[in-house]
Amino acid sequence: MLMQQARRMFLANSICNKNISLKLIACYSTSGRSASNKVYNSAEEALADMKDGAQILFGGFGLCGIPEKLIEAITKMNVKNLTAVSNNAGIDNCGLGKLLRTRQLSKMILSYLGENSDLSSQYLGGELAIEITPQGTLAEKIRAAGAGIPAFFTATGYGTLIQEGGAPIKYAKDGTIEIPSKPRIVQEFNGRKYVMEEALYADYAVVKAHVADTMGNLIFNKAARNFNAPMCRAAKITVAEVEEIVPAGSLNPDHIHVPGIYVKRIVKGTNYEKPIEKVRITENGDEKSKPPSAAQLIRERIAKRVAVEFRDGMYANLGIGIPVLSSNYIPKGMNVLLQSENGILGLGPFPTKDKIDPDLINAGKETVTVVPGASYFGSDDSFAMIRGGHMDLTILGAMEVSATGDLANWMIPGKLVKGMGGAMDLVASGSKVIVSMEHNARNGSSKIKDTCSLPLTGKEVVDLIITEKAVFEVEKGVGLTLIEVAEGLTVDDITACTEAKFKVSPNVKKMSQIGE
Repeated sequence: MLMQQARRMFLANSICNKNISLKLIACYSTSGRSASNKVYNSAEEALADMKDGAQILFGGFGLCGIPEKLIEAITKMNVKNLTAVSNNAGIDNCGLGKLLRTRQLSKMILSYLGENSDLSSQYLGGELAIEITPQGTLAEKIRAAGAGIPAFFTATGYGTLIQEGGAPIKYAKDGTIEIPSKPRIVQEFNGRKYVMEEALYADYAVVKAHVADTMGNLIFNKAARNFNAPMCRAAKITVAEVEEIVPAGSLNPDHIHVPGIYVKRIVKGTNYEKPIEKVRITENGDEKSKPPSAAQLIRERIAKRVAVEFRDGMYANLGIGIPVLSSNYIPKGMNVLLQSENGILGLGPFPTKDKIDPDLINAGKETVTVVPGASYFGSDDSFAMIRGGHMDLTILGAMEVSATGDLANWMIPGKLVKGMGGAMDLVASGSKVIVSMEHNARNGSSKIKDTCSLPLTGKEVVDLIITEKAVFEVEKGVGLTLIEVAEGLTVDDITACTEAKFKVSPNVKKMSQIGE
């Protein structure tokens, strides 16, 4: 009797489960492009429902990992008054530069204006609104949106125009500020001031991946992950263009970077240009190089002194220019792992001509290689490393540094607005901050001042200043101490070319360099 009852229950459950399975199959097979098939025939088809005034997240960093085909499709559509969210705007008539050329953008939210002359002229001429946002804050605003977090607090930007308000979002035709940024809410946690930032949602995310399966699972290639990965999660509709589409189940689940739940539409692109903004190569030994100019020799002198600050086992972030140059002088046998905020830990030297990879660039948009043990990640993870205090050292340039450690390096109001990139996040991270720069501007004025006259990147953040003439220690909020003087110069020489007042260490010495 018990055996018969058990058999009847088994049969009933089997029929029930079969019916459920059939219903699920029917659901997936009758809903058009379902969770198991999100592939569209063209970029135009995937974006056909885009309307005027849409807010769009555009993946990529510089020209690395940009959704080329989707951007081209938008330029052919009759949509305008768009708000574009991106780290930067590409270059003239390339990447988002194409949408600027067609005047389809009315506003941009970005961290760096880059080398796009159209962007600068439209912004300074009052045609285009730009909300300049620190790169790490931008990444976190996007990540927070994807995680359903409406706002968060960050130390980045405290004491700057980001927190105080007044940064020019839109200029009037006469050059005055028509729309200034608003002040942020500030709150103190554990004795430190933090700025409140709101999450950044969008109607569309337009991203580029290397491989997708038909369910929308994505894999990115090297540094092309950048902003693409977090942007997938923060929009109502994410459209991914990819270089290869494979059947569901073809990808190893351990290798998937973004699960398909975040991706609504997939398009396969062909004939990719993959332009490179700045090709930098390592010359072969048999190639003749020009003798260095006087300016190059100055830069090398500063870089060699910066390299004295490296320590074995250190994690360091190097800014554009002289900071990157300092990596050439890391002592042999010393292990310093270099981080690039576009998503690389373990930067190597510039590649040889045959090893150039458009999916492998640094934060300066230059071609690079990586060292054994390197890793790639998205921009949100990159700035989690930075803001979380996991970096030991930050080295960057400056337009001005004050005697109390204030730093200005991102804009000259009404004239030059490059944007802060990741600098505000880096100097607020709690790591040791070194400024490497030429001592005086081209007009001869001192770049080391009692008080910065330009908008700040960070308040009381600099620990050490290294120029071709001297090295200063900074007691944050207090003042400078001269600790090293370049060969051939005296303390009086440094006093004569430095606006800021400073103390002289009783142990002041000749400026050291790697190899001495």
